[in-house]
Amino acid sequence: GETCHQFTKRIRLEKAAARLKNEPAKSITEIAFECGFSGSDAFSRAFSQHFGITPSAWRESDGTSMEIRNMSDSKICQTNGNGCQAISVDIDYCSGVSNNFLWSIKMKNGTDFKVEVKQIPDMPVVYIRNIGPYKGDEALFGRLFGRLFQWAGARGLISEETKCISVYHDDPSVTEDSKLRLDVCLTVPPGTAVDGEVGKAVISGGSYAVSHFEILPHQYEDAWAGICGSWLPASGYLPDDRPCFEVYLNSPKDHPEGKHIVDIYLPVKPL
Repeated sequence: GETCHQFTKRIRLEKAAARLKNEPAKSITEIAFECGFSGSDAFSRAFSQHFGITPSAWRESDGTSMEIRNMSDSKICQTNGNGCQAISVDIDYCSGVSNNFLWSIKMKNGTDFKVEVKQIPDMPVVYIRNIGPYKGDEALFGRLFGRLFQWAGARGLISEETKCISVYHDDPSVTEDSKLRLDVCLTVPPGTAVDGEVGKAVISGGSYAVSHFEILPHQYEDAWAGICGSWLPASGYLPDDRPCFEVYLNSPKDHPEGKHIVDIYLPVKPL
């Protein structure tokens, strides 16, 4: 439903909104240039037209507890970077891993987790993309993975080493629900041929903050809030431009409490 120009302009604006929130040391002009705009004036006009708020007002709010109006569909998104419900952050050295830290996070809802920054390799994947809302929709994820497993199984691509992954390309606090891009993925050997609705891609390696959780389906939002709202501001890292993703480590049907065992990967770079 968008032209190529409309799509790229929107993605640049959404990227800029995230960087205004996450990189306060950079000027608005620097961010405007780095996100593909000709200057701060053109960027400010485009940002205000799209979100209904100026870049400086958005930045002054620290991206928290601020209403963002998307003028294209009058959607209002609520963002609250401090709503992570974390009550303490303890930092310990990660034993046995040189130059790494292990952060231990305790949350009010009883979900404790650890974060470790790791270097990971590139991961070739096959995927099926969904565009639209996905929050809390277990049935949607089940259907998408069901189709992908059926396709991969018929081609002998499933093994004990296969990883099940969901890749998120957009920030739900900025992008309207109808345009959210989700890829459900399976890792495959390099050079795997694809057809039909199945595409192929490479999840870029590099530095990621990896958080391990055992949670119920309704706790995913709290998990992400704990990482982005509590751990990230205290970590000495900034989010990188690569997409974030989840790696699923079990079938909830096999867990005695129906919990999801999942690693959440947030791409990061030094502050």
